[in-house]
Parts: sequence; structure tokens; C-alpha cells
Amino acid sequence: MLSAVKRAHRSTLEAFFHAHNCRRPRLIEMRLESIRSATPLTEDPGILSPCRLHALALVAQLRAALAGIDVFDREIATVARTLPDFALFECLPGAGPHLTPRLLAAFGEQRERFRHAAELQKYSGIAPVTERSGKKCWVHWRWQCPTFLRQTFVEWAGQTINKSFWAGAYYLQQRAKGSSYQAAVRALAFKWIRILYRCWQTRTLYDESVHLNALRKRGSPLLGSLALPPRNT
Repeated sequence: MLSAVKRAHRSTLEAFFHAHNCRRPRLIEMRLESIRSATPLTEDPGILSPCRLHALALVAQLRAALAGIDVFDREIATVARTLPDFALFECLPGAGPHLTPRLLAAFGEQRERFRHAAELQKYSGIAPVTERSGKKCWVHWRWQCPTFLRQTFVEWAGQTINKSFWAGAYYLQQRAKGSSYQAAVRALAFKWIRILYRCWQTRTLYDESVHLNALRKRGSPLLGSLALPPRNT
């Protein structure tokens, strides 16, 4: 209840914020001030008491759900490492322990399922849809697709922005063109799927230097105005 929060020591509240990954001093101070200045909507115990019990019941349910998620995460991590293509996705920049199994499941083991990268781009909802009627043209994202699969590619692409040189450069290029964060990341995911599809089909581990050298040979404008990392010899 608000009255109990107001009575809490500052150190107690700060410890609570730190335990929940809130460590910025300015943000903590803003929240403390909000607590100090807050006014309760009601002080009627007939309303507060059942609401308090309801909140405690929800907390218990959340703790049980989180414990179950931890069990699933451990099992997924164990099983993923036994699959033959695990290494292909584990080495990807920004994949980490959570996105590696999701990317592994996104591609699967049936390499004949997608004849080319464009089929996976469309199936996952990453490829946009272009509609034309007369002189009008409307580009929008796909409404019908496995949303969790699309989110997997989008989340991972966002993680590569500061872990892959060319991905960061491409993201900045899209932002400079006026794209929103989400549009720029989806465009980056579109690019990544083409690269991953090739690695997946040939069973070749992704190598950042190989891709950068390919961009150099093509004279890609993406890297033309940026200082490139040294060429591997």
C-alpha cells in the first residue's frame, strides 16, 4: 500500500530498485520523489485490504511462472547443444544463450523446406508486402505470419547493431534515411536472413571478416565512407 511505501527507508527503496535492475541515480530519485508526492485514491480498508490480497496472489502466481520458465530455459539450453546445427548459430554476433536456440529452431533441420532466402524472409514476416493499384503503391509489413518467429529475427538483429561492424553501419544508414528504429532493425533482419540462409545451406560458420571482404570487393557504398577494421591476413 502507498502508506507502507511512504514509511519505508530510502535505503530500502534503493535496494529494491537495484534488485530490479534500476541503477541510474536520476531515475531512482525521480521515483522516490513520485512516491513522496503521491496521493492515495482512497484509504478505505474495505477496498485496500482485498486489493492487497489480490496483488499478493498475483505475485505468487508470477513467481511460480518464472520458476517454470527457468526450468524450460535450462532444458532448452541442454537440448540445443545436442543438435547438429547448434554451432552455426552459437557463433553469431549477439545471439547469446537465449537467441541461439530460437534462431536454431527458426531455421530447423529441413534444408529443402526453403528453396531460397526470400521464402524464409516472407514466411517469417520480415519481407514487406508491396501492393499496387493504378499509380498508387503501398508498402506494409505482413499481417499473416508466425509473430514469435518474426520477433526472433527482429530481436536478434537489434543485438547485432553494436556487435557486428557492417550491421551497425547498415542500421545507421537506414536511420539517416529517416527510418524509425523498428523499420531499420527489420531491414537489418532482412539482410541477415540472406546471410544466415547461405551459412545454413552450406553448413559454414559465419565469419565477419569474410563478409566485410566481400563488401569491399563489391565496392559496397555501405562501407565506403566508414573506417573499416583491418583486413585479416
